[in-house]
Amino acid sequence: MRRITLPPIRRSAPRISVLAAAALAISGLMTGGAHAASVATGDSRSVHEPSLPSVCQQLSANLATSNEQFSSSAEASPPDTSRIQSALNACKSSGKSVELKSSGGNTAFLSAPLTVPTGVYLVIDSGTTLYASRVASQYQSSSSDKCGTISSSDNGCNPFIKVSGANAGIEGVRSSSGSQGTIDGRGGQTVYGTSTTWWQLGTTAGNEGKKQNDPRLIIFQGADNATLYNINLVNSAFFHVTYKSGNGFTAWGVRIKTPATARNTDGIDPDAATNITVANSYIQDGDDGIAIKGGSGAASNITIENNHFYGTHGISIGSETNDGVTNVLVQNNTVQGSDSSGNVSTLNSGLRIKSYPGKGGTVSTVTYTNTCETGVSHLIELNPRYSSSSGSGTPEFTNILVNGLKSVSSVSGAQSIIEGYDSSHITGLTLQYVSLDKTAYTAAYANVGVYNSNLNPSSGSGVHLTQLSSPVTSGSVPSCSFPGYPSL
Repeated sequence: MRRITLPPIRRSAPRISVLAAAALAISGLMTGGAHAASVATGDSRSVHEPSLPSVCQQLSANLATSNEQFSSSAEASPPDTSRIQSALNACKSSGKSVELKSSGGNTAFLSAPLTVPTGVYLVIDSGTTLYASRVASQYQSSSSDKCGTISSSDNGCNPFIKVSGANAGIEGVRSSSGSQGTIDGRGGQTVYGTSTTWWQLGTTAGNEGKKQNDPRLIIFQGADNATLYNINLVNSAFFHVTYKSGNGFTAWGVRIKTPATARNTDGIDPDAATNITVANSYIQDGDDGIAIKGGSGAASNITIENNHFYGTHGISIGSETNDGVTNVLVQNNTVQGSDSSGNVSTLNSGLRIKSYPGKGGTVSTVTYTNTCETGVSHLIELNPRYSSSSGSGTPEFTNILVNGLKSVSSVSGAQSIIEGYDSSHITGLTLQYVSLDKTAYTAAYANVGVYNSNLNPSSGSGVHLTQLSSPVTSGSVPSCSFPGYPSL
């Protein structure tokens, strides 16, 4: 059996082209055989560990805090906003960084929303923290929705940090002891001038069937060749990281830490983007650890590799798949159903593809290799009816390959969900080298090929099971160990 390790990634060109993979997938669909599956190749770039750029300007901290709070005057008007933004603007297109650094006992910066422009990096030194403003009006977007409130949509807030141009990013300095720079969204603190925290807004919105207008922590918007490296992202009020409508994004050594109980605090969400690698990271939050979306453009060529997830809703694709998601490689990851404080995920999944009519499209050529799960409820979830909403755009999941999956200590009642939408939208799945401690399942409208798998979905409307005489590709059942969340 193979033990999952975390070697540095040195990925050369894909073994087969995306077009070739797509062609094989189409062939499999035409013959109706899950055994015709092809292997996803993921990010088409040659990806290496990022490095820190040289410094353009260095800023020293003037603040200190032991409880995420500051004086009333600092809270009302965050004192570091203008000097950080001015430095970023001055260093635009330099290829260098603006570095935030502690000074003696002063380890904190407090800022309203910031924009990282083209060709510059925001770098935070080890032991230094950039804190987000608690003043909702400072995040107000052009939407009629009001930031810091609950409504029928969630467009009221701009993010804390927006990366808006190519060849830019956010990085931390990692010390010899393993500590690194931190960005703190302060989601557990009260919105300024109220008695309600950002997270309480999210909980209330969920209970009332509405949406929270909380700020996302970081959005990369149309930022080609972007980097997120060796940075702690903690306590986000809403989603931690969205990478949208770009080509080329590397997230490496990222540590996301927000309680499993904090609603809608996704980890990293690639959205309508291509050539993405998320690697060697630790992700704990109150929603999807990863959520790959294709709702406003196609998502493709994505690698999720050598990561550890704690208390999340799983390694997910969807729910927005309108414009398609293809060529996704997920390998050498662990998923734990509880966070580091023992909070159990509120929607406890491992490997997950979710969509529904109105948000549905084709998800194809997805390969999961060497995944380890513990304390998880939905071990594999392929769910085309994630919501009861209706509309045009029907979900279809094709050429899904699970190559090496082991689950241990699964929760009571754990199962897998393997479903297609209807007889015209059949899910195509291959399971090989799968060893689950809970083999219960629900299945419908699925063609499933199995090789050396103790999960054998054979019953359900429109379910067809094929025992394969050989594996699609080499593999084995992984030997699993589950690391604790590292000290920040």
